[in-house]
Amino acid sequence: MFKKIILLASLLLTSCVAVDMDQAAVTAGPEFVTSTLPPTKQGYVPPTLTLTPEVIISPTPAVTAPPNCTDGAVLLRDVTIQDNTQVRAGETFTKTWELQNVGTCPWVNYALVFTAGDQMKAPDSAPIATTLKDEKVEVSVELTAPTANGTYTGYFSLHNTKDQVVYIGTEQTFWVKVIVGGPSIAATSSGASPTQPGSASTGGGSANCNYTQNAGYVNQAAAAINAERANVGLPALTVNSQLAALAQSHAADMACNDMISHTGSDGSSAYSRAVAAGYAGAFSEEIIYGGGGPQAAMIWWMSDQIHRDAILKAKTTEMGVGYAYFSNGSYGDFFVVVFGTQ
Repeated sequence: MFKKIILLASLLLTSCVAVDMDQAAVTAGPEFVTSTLPPTKQGYVPPTLTLTPEVIISPTPAVTAPPNCTDGAVLLRDVTIQDNTQVRAGETFTKTWELQNVGTCPWVNYALVFTAGDQMKAPDSAPIATTLKDEKVEVSVELTAPTANGTYTGYFSLHNTKDQVVYIGTEQTFWVKVIVGGPSIAATSSGASPTQPGSASTGGGSANCNYTQNAGYVNQAAAAINAERANVGLPALTVNSQLAALAQSHAADMACNDMISHTGSDGSSAYSRAVAAGYAGAFSEEIIYGGGGPQAAMIWWMSDQIHRDAILKAKTTEMGVGYAYFSNGSYGDFFVVVFGTQ
């Protein structure tokens, strides 16, 4: 019985192999396969062809300004080159500001534009990356420091597609200010007594110099001083014509003699000049600045404790502001403010 079972299994195994051999002996078909050929075995299921879905990239929708949108910006910080950074003569550097769009208009094709002051080889304009409402953007410009020692200030503004200025808070401009060499600002002189005997002259040198005055700058500086006083609850200062003449004379003296000093070219002091001019009140102090416009002057004065104290002195009642510009000098702009009390 056992032998019969082995024989049957052997026959079955031989039969299976014979079937496969017969199929293998079938004449070979063509060396290519088409989709119309039937499967070689019953029950064969061809693999399903999976198509990779076509990826359609939609174009980025254009940024459009909403109807009646408004422009607005704030300066968040100086990313590089803080005010009064000292640089080497002829050095190339990059100034970067961080701005925020606080208006409702997106900044599309807006530009940074050089406005005034020392250009320092800055481009006349530079594009600003698209900035949507409430977004922040870093704006940069490459500059080259002048070769002469002094303080240099370049003013820039943000312009929309209509070439209109976008206000930075309440200001039309923002700036870069660098010092080539050493600081150009002298300390505030004390009004207690003259530092030098001086003379009756109100300053020399201006007669031989074609300097330029700017009444707008004078008014801006005076208004900015009174605004700072108002911020701390102090009364505004009135403009005194005698003090104004003193300030203007010394500004011209500094411009024409290319100096930043409380001592006049004739050796006079701020106090002696006030006495010689016959000022009827009590001379208080004099502050000076060189190398930038009224905004730059106010930033310097308010960031320095001595100058800040002079501007915010409670007992002061009046002032005079002088300004002179001399293109051939090392500093360009010269401001003088003389304070007094009646």
